[in-house]
Formats: sequence, C-alpha cells, structure tokens
Amino acid sequence: MHILRVAQDIFPETVGGAPYHIHALSRDQAAMGHEVTVLTVSDGVEEREVTDQDGYTLIKQPPKLELLGNQIFANTVSDLRGMEDFDVVHTHSHLFFSSNVAALYCRMADIPVAITCHGLNSQRGPFWFSRAHLRTLGKWTYDSADVTLCYTDVEQSKLRNIGVDADIAVVNNGIDTNRFSPAGQEHPDIVNQSGQAIVFVGRLVDGKRPQDVLAAFDSIRKHCPDASLFFCGDGPLRDRLESTVADKGLADAVEFLGRVPYQQMPSVFRAADLFVLPSRTEGFPRTVIEALACETPVVASDLEQTSKIVNQTGKTVQVGNIEGFATAISDLLSDEHRLSELGKHGREIVTTRYNWAETVQETTEILGQVAEIDDSVTRDKKESISSPTPVIKDEI
Repeated sequence: MHILRVAQDIFPETVGGAPYHIHALSRDQAAMGHEVTVLTVSDGVEEREVTDQDGYTLIKQPPKLELLGNQIFANTVSDLRGMEDFDVVHTHSHLFFSSNVAALYCRMADIPVAITCHGLNSQRGPFWFSRAHLRTLGKWTYDSADVTLCYTDVEQSKLRNIGVDADIAVVNNGIDTNRFSPAGQEHPDIVNQSGQAIVFVGRLVDGKRPQDVLAAFDSIRKHCPDASLFFCGDGPLRDRLESTVADKGLADAVEFLGRVPYQQMPSVFRAADLFVLPSRTEGFPRTVIEALACETPVVASDLEQTSKIVNQTGKTVQVGNIEGFATAISDLLSDEHRLSELGKHGREIVTTRYNWAETVQETTEILGQVAEIDDSVTRDKKESISSPTPVIKDEI
C-alpha cells in the first residue's frame, strides 16, 4: 500500500504525543513493507527538502505564514497535486490547515482519505476559536473523509453530537510497553531528588495549565516537605513559571528540565512518584499511559476520555481547581502503599489494552479498507467501516 501522510509536526523535530505517533506509525508501516511518504512543515528548512527517515520518505516544506500556532505550508497545493499516485491519504487533526486542504483536494479528486483525531480542541490558540473551528471547518473536514480514527468512544460520540455523519472507527492509542516499564535504565542526572518527585510532562502552554501545578505546590509542600516538582518540556510560559518559582523561593524544590530526549522519557517516569497533567483539554495523551506503564500513578484533569483510566490509577480533579490538585497530590504522596498498588494496576491496564503493535495493525487494516472500498464502489454507496476489533466500552 502506498500511503501519503499529511502532518503538521513530526518527531524528532517536534516533541509531543501526536508528532511521535505520526513518526512511529510511518516507521512501522514502512517496516511492514508499505511505501510511506510524510508531508510536513518545518522551520528548519528554507526550501522543499526530501529525505529518508527510518524507512519512510519525509518531505519538509518551509512555513509561509502562521495563524494561532497553525503554520501553513509554502507550497501546500502543489505538493498535494501528486496525491493520485497514492492508494490512500492519511491526515492528522482537523485543527491544521494542511489537513483541511488535503481533505478538500481528496474530495475533489475522489482520492481515498482518512483522518486521525488527536483531540477536538487546540491547546495553542483561544479555546473559543478551536470550538468554533470544530463546528465549522473541522466538521466539514471530518465529513469529507472516508473514515475518521478516534482514540476513544468519547471523541466518537462528541463528533456525532456536532453532526459528523462520516464513518468513525475507534483505535486505542497504544505505546511500547517494553520500553516504558518499571524496570530499566535510570538517569539520576535528569530527575535527581532525595524525596518524592512530582513530574509534569508537556509543552508549557496555557492549554496544558502547568501554572496550576506550580500554584498547588505551596500547599503540597506543607504536607509533603520533601517533595520536588519537575517540569519536563518547554514553551512560552517557561519564563513566567521560572519567575514565579524565584519569587516564591522554591528554586531548591522546582526544576525545569526542558526538552528531554524521548529515549530518556521512560527513566523520567520511573523516577517519578506521581505524574500530573492538569490540562484544559486533551485527546488521549500518550503521557498518561506511558507513566502508567512505568507504574507511576496519575493525577489529571477530569476529562471524559481519560477519567475512566485515571480514576482507577490515581485521581481526577476539575480543570482549574488548584486546591483540588493540591489535596489529591498530597493524599497520594502520603500513602506509599496506595501509590504502589495504583501503579501496578495502571501497568496491568496499559499492557492489556494499549499495545502499540495493535494500534499500528488496526490503523493499517482500516487504511487498507478505505483504499479497497474506494476502488470498488462510489463514495456515496460505500459500506460502513468499523474498527477491526471490538471497541472496549467496559469501565477501565
């Protein structure tokens, strides 16, 4: 199968759940014998650049302009004109102009297209804007695709609620549970602490709300005086957060790790006693299941798509409830036995239900179905596409 993948960001140039997902999926599909080409935008090039990366072809285009964190390819349309040479086009997230244009071009040229939903709302721009975008251009983009892939049935239901009629398949977001495990190499030079370690992993942007963890830390230290807080990631809020740390005299207990190489992330989660994610919105974040695979419990915002798994492996708190985060974190850190049991249960859930190899296999099967169906029947008369394996709807 010849796959064209259209993506705004890709690992390792951009660190994050979606960029790594796109890279690893392309790498592993290429290893399966498929021809994979990834079209992306990059600040690191001044003109179109074509290279080989881990078995797939990577085409980088320089950005022409940027709107609310959404970089637009310099030659998006010209690069999409060769889509007819591919069996299927796979775009990622309705939030990006490249996905919207790819969906339009595929619809006009009757080319099979699938889109993966990496979350319904943006963490880069204003929340009101991403909600409006979802109900207009986003909805149109999903309806233009032959199939939408969601990580959870919660996202599937939300897309239905805004009127998306196109086929939707649910494919769990998996990880490599051999790499992310409680046993393995540690890097004390990264997370070096004598007491309990609280770790935040993600971009330092408003949508991830790292400021809430820092605001809660004063109260946490009253109950857990040996606790330390580590911010793993970078972003526009870093300077403000560092100033707050200095003003509060917390430099001995709060450390900014910056961007940690992905290969070292398992050791970060192993060193952590607790992983905290107070985001305003998420899809189904890899960081949650990566932490759990390392037997590290989670305290996270009470979001529909993650609350089932987090409530059995830690605690959920309403978005923006700083006192609630402080209490949840303090309670868990004060009970080492419970922390251990929650961590073990978390790994059991992840190894059973969130296997990366199954994610790749199911995604590849669905893309194959899209290509074959479009070859044999028209878009209006095609059969519904469903996930190759039943969607687990039981409580996690």
